[in-house]
Amino acid sequence: MTVEPARSARPLSASAPRATADRTGGTTAGPAAGPAAVPAAGPWQPPGGRAAWTAWSIGASVYVLAVIHRTSLGVAGLDAADRFGIGASALSTFSILQVLVYAAMQIPVGVLVDRFGPRKVLLLGVVLLSTGQLAFAFSDAFGPALASRAVLGCGDAMTFISVLRIAARWFPAAKNPLVAQLTGLAGMSGNLVTTVVLAQALHSEGWTPTFTAIALLGIAVFALVALFLRESPEGPAPAVAAAGRPRPAVGKQVRDAWREPGTRLGLWIHFTTQFPGNAFGLLWGLPYLVQAQGMTRTGAGGVLTLLVLANMSFGFLFGRLLSRTSRARMPIVLTTIGVTALLWAVTLAWPAGHPPLWLLVTVVLVMGSNGPASLVGLDYARARNPVERLGTASGIVNMGGFIGTMITLFGIGVLLDTLTPDGAAGYSASAFRWAFCWQYVPMAVGTVMILRLRRRLAAASG
Repeated sequence: MTVEPARSARPLSASAPRATADRTGGTTAGPAAGPAAVPAAGPWQPPGGRAAWTAWSIGASVYVLAVIHRTSLGVAGLDAADRFGIGASALSTFSILQVLVYAAMQIPVGVLVDRFGPRKVLLLGVVLLSTGQLAFAFSDAFGPALASRAVLGCGDAMTFISVLRIAARWFPAAKNPLVAQLTGLAGMSGNLVTTVVLAQALHSEGWTPTFTAIALLGIAVFALVALFLRESPEGPAPAVAAAGRPRPAVGKQVRDAWREPGTRLGLWIHFTTQFPGNAFGLLWGLPYLVQAQGMTRTGAGGVLTLLVLANMSFGFLFGRLLSRTSRARMPIVLTTIGVTALLWAVTLAWPAGHPPLWLLVTVVLVMGSNGPASLVGLDYARARNPVERLGTASGIVNMGGFIGTMITLFGIGVLLDTLTPDGAAGYSASAFRWAFCWQYVPMAVGTVMILRLRRRLAAASG
């Protein structure tokens, strides 16, 4: 695909040396003033190849582990409600807090990746993931369990941006959209483990053994990263060092990334496209299918597995399209939003709140496009920011979908409790129907912001 050149927040001086972003996502030094200037070497090209895929695979293994941890509550929501004696609002608090911590950590993690490199951040992430999940396994009260999910969310936040930074150092720029989608696809394999393996283990082995086993997976992944991960290829120095400039202050780095219209557009794309499938898969999908639609847990698990498989398929499709042309970005985003909104409207409007199975399956398959479409937002940020602040810009964008998810999880939980009579066993189809209408609030706000910033970006590029 054609990657737009990165733009600085301020105009470049004609007389001062300045690093400018090349088409690979690296930087080349600008001309120095004075007769002693040394001609700059050609722009450094990331090599790609087998070594690049090896480095990416090791980093992606941490992201797969993080998704297993993140989505584990999605198949354990009803068990958690029984174990801790809580209702829908309190149950949603688990996922809300986890997502809130994840979103709040995105900018700090982006700065850490830019400053210390992705390898160290990934190692810290594995430690936090395993610690949080182990504490969750042995929790028997709401408070300690809630704190453990916060620790888990902090570790989860350190994975995806780190993998993207590894990819930016190892792969040519034209490959980055495809690699980003493949990273999301790899993460969905973790979701598949959750819906197929974890759900069965939880039923047969029980709460503590199941979550303890997940926590102990971190030992193997930590060793893999510590022993074998190379976060960048040997050769030219990283972009910041090559430019010969001191690191900018953290505040300036964040402000410069935010001032890029592509960064803000990316955030709202991520916000609007990701949350419907995320909220369904993380928490409310299983209760909706079991309590409102009368499915067995096995049948509901099968439907949630379709969500994961569809996500993987759309990830591969969108990655191929975006690697060929950047013009596919906005059509993918707007089509995903429009079709998701339309199918949910038909589903929620179905008489008595009991749509046929084929329609439920169709909605779930379409929501499989939500996660891959949200990665288009990262592509906008990557194209508009130099590599030395790519982690920071990616962190800003990656907050979007999780803020949208948090708003949706909380809104649905509150409405379910409000619409359900005291003492009722479970939630009715009618309660779920009205509660799920809440999705249209963040969807409408996000769509308006995308259209507004799209015009602003076009004006800035012109």
